[in-house]
Amino acid sequence: MKLSVIMPVYNEAATVEEIVRRVLAEPHEKELLIVDDGSTDGTREILARIQEREPERVRVILHERNQGKGAAVRTGLAQVTGEVVLIQDADLEYDPKDYAVLLQPIKEGRADVVYGSRFLGVHRAFLFWHMAGNRLLTFLTNLLYNATLTDMETCYKAIRAEFLQGMRLRSNTFDIEPEITAKLLKRKARLYEVPISYYGRDFSEGKKIHWYDGFRAIWTLVKYRFID
Repeated sequence: MKLSVIMPVYNEAATVEEIVRRVLAEPHEKELLIVDDGSTDGTREILARIQEREPERVRVILHERNQGKGAAVRTGLAQVTGEVVLIQDADLEYDPKDYAVLLQPIKEGRADVVYGSRFLGVHRAFLFWHMAGNRLLTFLTNLLYNATLTDMETCYKAIRAEFLQGMRLRSNTFDIEPEITAKLLKRKARLYEVPISYYGRDFSEGKKIHWYDGFRAIWTLVKYRFID
């Protein structure tokens, strides 16, 4: 089972080389699609060196200007060749060692989609308001789509590629997460959750999501309940 890992990147010069090393060290057959979303901090130069070292396993796609995480994810999705797609942030919050537990229910034929829940696994205790906002968005998702998720906003979503084919995604920013979830649930995908490790960073360490992204997520969840 070939895995397509999409890594959206924006100004992650401090961490991108290490996270790429960890992804490539994970033993599953995979391709790594890195979409640089207009970085200006030296990330692009690092990515050029990585692609030169790993031309068979890494493809780097460049956005000329910053468009947002959702735009980078959509660019990556257009290039995948694997049977399962997984999104990997370019920081060190999520651990590629968790790929095995994410892929297992799909390999066994029990799931079409597997979410890695930060609240079920080992995680760094920090940023109360981010946690509260996440739980609110997850509750709203469950209410609108009759689900029982614990972590809708998780980055780690392993999805059978066939469920993404023909799915028209529109989001350019962090609202790509609720849009994907809404459309998977409306398509009756068999969705499982598994515990993952999480090492959250704060704003001084480069965290990019803000409170106003929560309002975009709410609107996205409500909107796609009734359209698409």
